[in-house]
Amino acid sequence: MDWLNNFTIYLREEKNFSFLTVKSYTADIRDFLKFLKSKNVKAEDADYPKVREYLSFLLDEGLGKSTLARRVSSLRCFFHYLQIKGCISSFPIPFLRSPKLEKKIPSFLEEDEVERLLNGIKGKGFSFLRDKAFLELLYGTGMRIAELIGLNIKDVDFGAELIKVRGKRGKERLVPFGSFATEALNNYLGVREEKFGSLKEAIFLNKFGNRVSDRWMRKRLESYLKQTGILKPATPHTLRHSFATHLLNRGADLRSVQELLGHEKLSTTQIYTHITPKRLKQVYEKAHPRA
Repeated sequence: MDWLNNFTIYLREEKNFSFLTVKSYTADIRDFLKFLKSKNVKAEDADYPKVREYLSFLLDEGLGKSTLARRVSSLRCFFHYLQIKGCISSFPIPFLRSPKLEKKIPSFLEEDEVERLLNGIKGKGFSFLRDKAFLELLYGTGMRIAELIGLNIKDVDFGAELIKVRGKRGKERLVPFGSFATEALNNYLGVREEKFGSLKEAIFLNKFGNRVSDRWMRKRLESYLKQTGILKPATPHTLRHSFATHLLNRGADLRSVQELLGHEKLSTTQIYTHITPKRLKQVYEKAHPRA
């Protein structure tokens, strides 16, 4: 039985997981099946002690807590898949716990750094206008990069300045976008139509007329960060963190930010309620009688 291929199809088509989640879970289970093969154990015969042995092996290899926690999630999902497909009669890891993760303050760019980044993308060619629109929308909407790459022309309501976003597990939400993103998007779509016509479905295209890739846009962002002299390490997700942080710092309520980000749980959004040193100093100077 080709467990890995069937499990990948299950994640993609039945669980409707994102591309990156499918990729990560598939890699995790490929590694687990390789471990089982070295022990001459079939996947359907793996029990709790064998799973514990595998996780101990990973610990000895020096895996970090966050990676180990994801491995546990992958294993839970895999054994659940085996159970619902009737390949195993009992769930072998019901009491397996993920390592407790430390809550970290998300990395983000200050408002002036975002301004410098977005204003630093200059040029009139197709690629410059595309990248400008891409990053303006990324910061202006707080979308995940996979959501942005997956956008189609029909998803954008220019009159209402709203975008229909397909998030994790196919969940849809409407996200507004502002004047800067509108201008950048209109400028890009003009040259896009000249170059490729109006038959292409995807909004963001590469020079061959295909949908841009996650990896390519990450490299483009890295290039612009260097060009504008921003030394902080930043990824597309950093702009999502910046979007949420700046909204909350300017008084947006947590529930609204939760909706904009597409979080199922409010607790996920609460990681952005950290108070930046700059904001803390402003509050102190305004409120303390001897500041």
